Amino acid sequence: MENTEKLDARSKWCYSIGATGRDAAYALVSMFLMSYIQYTMKLTVAQFSVIGIIIVVCMVWDAINDPLMGIIIENCHMKMGKYRPWILMGSILNALVIIALFTLRPTGWAFVGFFGVGYLCWGMTYTMNDIAYWGMLPSLTSNAKERNLLVTLMGIFVCVGQFAVAGVVPMVIAGNAINAYRIVALVVALCFIAFQVLTVLGVKEKKHASETTEKLGLKDMFRIFAKNDQLIPAGIASLLFNIGNGLLIMFGMNFFYFEFGYSKGGDLVFIFTIMYGVGTLIGEFIFPLLSKYFHRKKLLLFFICFTCYGYILLLLIGHGLPKNVVLINIIGFWIFFCQSVLNMLIIVMLNNTIEYYEVKFNERHDSIISTVRSFSAKLSGAINQGIVNLTLIVSGIYAISQKISDLEVRAGTGEILHDEVLAQADTFISTASNMQLFILRLGITIIPITAFIICLVILKKKYKIDEKMYEELLQEINSRKVKSNGN
Repeated sequence: MENTEKLDARSKWCYSIGATGRDAAYALVSMFLMSYIQYTMKLTVAQFSVIGIIIVVCMVWDAINDPLMGIIIENCHMKMGKYRPWILMGSILNALVIIALFTLRPTGWAFVGFFGVGYLCWGMTYTMNDIAYWGMLPSLTSNAKERNLLVTLMGIFVCVGQFAVAGVVPMVIAGNAINAYRIVALVVALCFIAFQVLTVLGVKEKKHASETTEKLGLKDMFRIFAKNDQLIPAGIASLLFNIGNGLLIMFGMNFFYFEFGYSKGGDLVFIFTIMYGVGTLIGEFIFPLLSKYFHRKKLLLFFICFTCYGYILLLLIGHGLPKNVVLINIIGFWIFFCQSVLNMLIIVMLNNTIEYYEVKFNERHDSIISTVRSFSAKLSGAINQGIVNLTLIVSGIYAISQKISDLEVRAGTGEILHDEVLAQADTFISTASNMQLFILRLGITIIPITAFIICLVILKKKYKIDEKMYEELLQEINSRKVKSNGN
C-alpha cells in the first residue's frame, strides 16, 4: 500500500517556485564569474592560475562543509522550523556576497586576495541555503508519485532561473562587460532573496516520527553514510553525473567566442541557451510520464547512451561534420534534454536512500543524507573548474582572452567605444589555431562521455532500490506508523 499522505498545494508551489531565484544566483556565479574575471580583469597567467586553485580549494572545502552543515541543520530546532531559518539567512548573506564579487575591483594580486575571501564566503553562505532547501524536499512527502511531481516542478523552476541568467548575460555583456555584470548581479541577488522569502513564508514543514531529537556529531554523520550502502553508489554516480553535466555550460562562452567570434558569440550563446532551456524543460515535463511506463534503470541506460552519442557528434563538428549553427543547436538540444532526464533520475535515486535507511535502522536523517547531492555538485564543480582553467591555459586561449579583457577595461573607462571592442576582439580571436580550438573541444566532450559511462556502470552494479523495492519500503514505514499510533 502506497503512502497516501498528501502534500498541500501551497507548500508544493512555494517550494518549487522558490528555486527560481536561488538557481539564477547559482547560475550567475557558477557560469559567469570566471568569464567575468577572464574577460574584464587584467591578470597574469600566474594570477589567473592562483584564482583557479582558490576556486578548487574553496569548492573542495565547500563540499566537505556540506555534510557539516547537514549536522547543524539536523540539530536545529528553532521556532521557525528545521529548514526555514537557514534558507532565509543563507539567501540574504549570499546575495550580499554576489553583489560584492561583481562590483568591487581591486587590481592584480589585491584582487586575487579579495577574490579568495569573497569566494570562500560565497560558498559557505550558499551552503546554508542549499543544504536546507534540498533537505526540505524529501521531508515534505514520501509518496512516490508526489515526490516525482515535486522534483519535476522544482526542476522546472530551477531551469527557469538558470535559463533567465544564462540567456540574458551573454547578450548584454560584450563591449560593456564591467557595468553589465554589476547591474545583473544586483538584480539577481535581489531575486534570490525575494524567491526564497516566498519559500520561507509559504511552506509548511513536516516532522517525521523517525526523526531523532538527539544531538548528532561528526561520528554520527560518518556512521550514517557508512551504514547506508545504497547512498554510497548513488553519491558517486551523482558526482560523476555532475562532472559530465557541467562542462558544456562552463566551456560554452569560450566555445562560441572562439568558433564564431566575439561579436557574434554572445547572440549564439543566447540561442544555444534557448536549446538548453527548451531541452531541459521538456525533460522535466516528460520525466513523470517516462517514470510511469519505464523502469529507472532502463531509462538510465537509454539516456546515458544517447547523451554520449550527442557529445560524439559535437566533437565531430568541424571535423567531419559541417560547422553549422543549426546543427550545433540541434545537438545541444538533444544533450540538454537527455541530461535533464538523467538529473531527475539521479535526484530520485538519492532521495530514495532516505527511506531505505529509515527502514533498516528506524532513523530518518533527511538533511544529512540530502547533503550528498550538494556535496557531489560542489566537488564536481571544483573538478570541472580545474579542468576548465587548465584547458584554457594549456591551449593558449587564456592568453588571447586577456587581450580582450584589456579592451573591456578600456571600454569601462570610456576610452574606446563598444563597436571598437567587438572589432578588435574578433581580430584577436582569429589568431587562435586549429589545435587550440581542438584542445578546447576535447575538454568539452571526452571528459563528459567518460564520466557518464562510469556512472552507468556503478549504478547498474551497485544500486538496488528499484520501483518495487521502494514500494515495499513505504509499506514497511506505513506499517510501523500504524503500529506506533495504535500503541
